Amino acid sequence: MTATPATKALDKAGISYDLHEYDYEGGHQIGEHAAEAIGADPDRVFKTLMFEVDGKPACVVIPVAASVKMKRAASAIGGKSAQMMDPTKAERLTGFRVGGISPFGQKKRVPVAFDTSAFQFDRVVMNGGQRGVMVELDPNAAADLLHAARADLTGQ
Repeated sequence: MTATPATKALDKAGISYDLHEYDYEGGHQIGEHAAEAIGADPDRVFKTLMFEVDGKPACVVIPVAASVKMKRAASAIGGKSAQMMDPTKAERLTGFRVGGISPFGQKKRVPVAFDTSAFQFDRVVMNGGQRGVMVELDPNAAADLLHAARADLTGQ
């Protein structure tokens, strides 16, 4: 079993999860590839995106096939405007490589928002802190651990 800062954070918090490892392929639609590789319904697989809200770092967790609405992301974090974080900055801030960024175990704790669609499922799949590593867990436990806001971030 692969241990990452994300899985160590989950272990420390006593959050139960299942680990799924697969052969990572970079490029577009990384999340859709991950869902297919582990045999998960893509609606239950969520991606982690790093943002800057009013110039401050933040993180959103949305379905892999969805696009985030910037104004909704900013509002969920308590700001006015949001923009995607530069990938190099996101890697430095989180300690993870793009394609392996997890909301758990980041080097610096930042505000997090989960798309409300996560909570229609008993279990969801998110990045486990390394390319090719996913964790499947209760979305409520995940959001509670991160003190995450819950908001409609995609407008789907």
